[in-house]
This record gives sequence, C-alpha cells and structure tokens, in this order.
Amino acid sequence: MSESKKEQPQKRTLAEWVTFAIACSILSSLTGLVLYNWATKKQEPPVISVTRNAPIRETQGQFYVPFTVTNTGGETVESVQVIAELRVNGEVLESGDQQVNFLSSGETQEGAFIFSRNPSQGELIVRSSSYQLP
Repeated sequence: MSESKKEQPQKRTLAEWVTFAIACSILSSLTGLVLYNWATKKQEPPVISVTRNAPIRETQGQFYVPFTVTNTGGETVESVQVIAELRVNGEVLESGDQQVNFLSSGETQEGAFIFSRNPSQGELIVRSSSYQLP
C-alpha cells in the first residue's frame, strides 16, 4: 500500500445514527428513573398489618380463617411471622403460626389458619409477631 492512500474513516449510516440515538435515550431514561427512585424512596421502617378479610368457613369439621398481611412501610422485610390464637375464657385453646418469606413495600400476601374448634365461639387474635430486614 502506498502512503498516499490513507484509509478514510467510514461514515456512519442513518440507521446507525438512529439506533445510537435510541440506545442513548433508553440508557438516559433508565439512569433518570434509578436516580428518581433513589431520591424519592421512603426512608420509613416497615409497617406490618394483619387483617381478617373474609368470613370464617367450615369444611369437614375444620374452620378456615383467611387473613391478609400487608407491608405499608418503606422497607422490604423477610420472614414475617403471623400468629393466630383462639382464646375461650382467657385460655388459649388453639394457636397457629405462619411465615411469609418476603414482603416488599406496599405488597400484600394472603393465607389462612385452620382450627378444629369454631373460632366464633371465643376470642380470635390474628397478629404479626416479628420480621427480619434483608
């Protein structure tokens, strides 16, 4: 090759410029969303609430007590412990516990406790007892 013939850089095609512009806009949008989420993220502790959301149903001599557990706080939690106790005359006749593995901010999980005695004949307490931070 002679020195007089220098390689000229190849010019980009219109399709390459359009693709580059789209990729840059996607990247800058994602970066902006991450920064916005970081700046506006709730710095609140988790707030766990447990509610009974449906009537108790009886099937084959067992009583099913549905419940919903919700995290209305700002942080994600793991290993949420939910406890149900059936008390009659102040004495705990039956109890049960369940564990919700993961509950992010604003997330809701549903479940049910199963009792052999009718919970409507006593005092039924359904509550959360503990959680762990990831």
